Amino acid sequence: MALGAAGTIAFAPIAGAVPAIAQEVTAALDPITIRIGANQGFTRVEFAGVVGSRARIRRDGQSVIVRIGSTAAPDVTRLKVDPPPGVEKVETRAALDATELVLTLAEGAEARSGTADGAVWLNLYPTGSAAATAAPASAVPSGGVVPVTATKTDQQVALKFGWAAPVGAAVFRRGAAVWVVFDTAARMDLSKATDLGPGREARWAVGPDYTAMRISVPEGQAVTAVGEGATWTVVIGGTPGAARGVEVTRDDTTDAAIIARMAGATKAIWLTDPMVGDRFAAVTALAPGKGFGDRRQSVDLTLLPTAQGLAVETPTDDLSIRAEGDLVTLTRPGGLLLSAPSDALDAAAPAEDTGPRKAPFPGLILSDWADPGAEGFAARYRKLQDAAAQETIAATDNPRAPIEARMALTRFLVGSGLGYEAIGVVNALIAETPAMQGEPEVRGLRGAARASIGRLEEATLDFSAGSLANDPATKVWQGYLAAEQGDWLAARAAFAGGASVIDQFPTEWRARFGAAHAMAALETGDLTAARALLEYSFSQNAPAADQLTARLVQSRLFELDGQTDRALAVYKAVARAPLDGIATPAKLGVIKIELAKGTMTPVEAAAQLEQLKWRWRGDATELAVIRTLGGLYLTQGRYREALDALRGAGKRLGDLPGAVELQADLQNAFRALFLDGAADGLQPVQALALFYDFRDLTPVGADGDEMVRRLARRLIDVDLLDQAAELLKHQVDNRLEGVAKAQVATDLATVYLMDHQPEPALQAIWASRTTLLPTALNAERRALEARALMDLGRFDHALETLADDQSPASRDVRAEIFWKQENWAGAAALYEARLGDRFKDTATALTPDEESRVIRAGVGYSLARDAASLARLSRNYAPFEAGARSGPALRIALDGLDGMAGAASAQDFAGLTASADTFTGWVAQMKTQLRERTGGNRAATTPARPAPQAAARPAGG
Repeated sequence: MALGAAGTIAFAPIAGAVPAIAQEVTAALDPITIRIGANQGFTRVEFAGVVGSRARIRRDGQSVIVRIGSTAAPDVTRLKVDPPPGVEKVETRAALDATELVLTLAEGAEARSGTADGAVWLNLYPTGSAAATAAPASAVPSGGVVPVTATKTDQQVALKFGWAAPVGAAVFRRGAAVWVVFDTAARMDLSKATDLGPGREARWAVGPDYTAMRISVPEGQAVTAVGEGATWTVVIGGTPGAARGVEVTRDDTTDAAIIARMAGATKAIWLTDPMVGDRFAAVTALAPGKGFGDRRQSVDLTLLPTAQGLAVETPTDDLSIRAEGDLVTLTRPGGLLLSAPSDALDAAAPAEDTGPRKAPFPGLILSDWADPGAEGFAARYRKLQDAAAQETIAATDNPRAPIEARMALTRFLVGSGLGYEAIGVVNALIAETPAMQGEPEVRGLRGAARASIGRLEEATLDFSAGSLANDPATKVWQGYLAAEQGDWLAARAAFAGGASVIDQFPTEWRARFGAAHAMAALETGDLTAARALLEYSFSQNAPAADQLTARLVQSRLFELDGQTDRALAVYKAVARAPLDGIATPAKLGVIKIELAKGTMTPVEAAAQLEQLKWRWRGDATELAVIRTLGGLYLTQGRYREALDALRGAGKRLGDLPGAVELQADLQNAFRALFLDGAADGLQPVQALALFYDFRDLTPVGADGDEMVRRLARRLIDVDLLDQAAELLKHQVDNRLEGVAKAQVATDLATVYLMDHQPEPALQAIWASRTTLLPTALNAERRALEARALMDLGRFDHALETLADDQSPASRDVRAEIFWKQENWAGAAALYEARLGDRFKDTATALTPDEESRVIRAGVGYSLARDAASLARLSRNYAPFEAGARSGPALRIALDGLDGMAGAASAQDFAGLTASADTFTGWVAQMKTQLRERTGGNRAATTPARPAPQAAARPAGG
């Protein structure tokens, strides 16, 4: 047995085919006890103990999620290291006041869950097991009709429904009618159920996935339901039976909800009563029978007594009912309106000193809570602790014991600024009595304590509880939290909603709320309101730290008013404070103003910002520092440092509102580098390394594809062909479809041919074939395919591919094929034809590609013994000999073979083909085309610096 952080975990084989779970060594279970057993068919996991038995299991795709109501996670190392058959991996993750165990199922595996013997169980079936592969049998008998048989006795009638396989059912009375609802659609055959005894009339209806029957039965007649295998028997009349098996509790973890534990729950079915016209729901469950024998009513819903399943009435139109495993969850957007859990507790006994009094609003802190009295702080603290301890001991044996002493201690701690201690008291109270999560004051006090120590997200969740929905003091806290997180519009709206109670808070909190509200007013452009709120904050005579916080807001107001000298003076004064949470945003303000004035260089500013980013971390202040630093690095051309800084903060602080702007800065910088040409000033290898290190920033869509093509073009320019091909191949294989894929695949084939790899080039062309391509693209792809075939020596196939295509690219490839086939006359004619009327412009020297064509044409005519064509070519291009790059080769080619003699002449003439390398000319031509397509002929640009950010507000008050 391995002890866990909050409980134990035990492993044992399941004896035989019966899933008998190993017994614990100790008699008393830990709060979370996980028991595991296995046999050849499946693995069973049980969650027991005070906390473990309340675990909730739900399915999300291939994941099975077990939510355990404790932040102290059990030790599941064994499960992670050696997952059960059918489970790929096991993970734990933190949730609000809970831990979630996530089991990822293998493809084809199955999982089932339920409750038994005071524990929650989970059965895991591996792929290929009978339970995982068995197809569900149809519950509808052959013929599509379910026979209904009525058996009447003196005082009752029994209706037997003969299904072909087990189905879920709900049976309950509603007014003068009994409803029988099944979770499968089928027609009912009532030919053998004409005499209903106490019942008068039965009518049924079939829905998309359910069947409902309404039987008129006078009130006072008992109703019971029994399920055996595929048969359900509903008995009307006779002795009433005790409905058991459905446990109903409340869940106040987030939005208030009602949880019904009902083994085998299948689905919620919404129905309309034809006699009344209202809408209600039935929740069906599999056999054996289990019902809810009570009637529970709240503002939002009513749970009716049932003989089987659940029945729910509601006056609302947005009630949500979810059946997940053995749990049925009933809630509404924003939560249900439920009474406070403390209403069911015993009243506290009168005492001489009851401690700090309860505030009129759940989220309100009163000034006298921190009063230590004449006895002093230590004595007061100890006295309240002792009373709370005695109350906790009493609650161990009495679940209805009062909570007043523990609440009094919590108020004293919150009022005294001891947030951590207050959270500990509240968490212990909730662990002892989970229903206390629905107590408004409990959530309000814990939210205030969490806000006071900077746990903003946790405080936000507490103040989002449905039990605090109408509390004006909670609105004040929500405004403060929104301001701390940079959500200015929400902050102003919330502060306005709680304006009536702000003056009831202690002075230090009034000052903090005033400063936070002033900052929100500044950021939303209401400078007049900001000035008034600052005056209110300064008037509170709050402690020095809170006054410095207000001074920061004041300096920001000076900036917006154009009084930068006054703002700089205030920033410098506040920056000398020994409190990093206040000094850091002040130093940031100093850097920004001096940078704007020119009294500080960007290099000096970057050095100071590098120090600041380590001085205070984890909130909007760090975000502001990082954004400023990233902008500076970009203006200095330090692209890697800029992207590193921006991306690092975005990963850690992604939940803060300001992280959206930071992510935009990061994306804009990456776009500027690889889309707008800022990275063109880097060496291609440096640009490639930068792109690979930050390739996760590549945008989805056309812009991202264009980035890759432009970077590939730069790599091609310096003959890094393997790296360019890798980039383009990733685009073709993973990101593109249709015409875009064909275009990039064409570029990829070109790169492969440049690198003398004809086979991959053919694969790229063939794998990206599609219809309705532009004519020019089709011609380019055809020429590349033929060139690849030519390089493989498949000349006839290449000529068939070209067919009668007379595009320039196809004519070049055809000439190359003729040359390799020693069809000298055909090749020479094509080379000369590709020159066109170039000979008429004698003032401009031939390009290397044109020289190669002239040389090959001359050699071809000579080898074909076509003197007339050679004479014409010589007459047209002899004037270019003097200015040619390969003048001697051009002269020999135009003179012809007849003008040379001896072996030396033959050697010189044979060497002309090396001087006329048309492949090199083709590669240069392809590079030029790629450069033109991707804008590679433009000048490099510098990325725009992100917009200046406002000086950050101080860290939590």
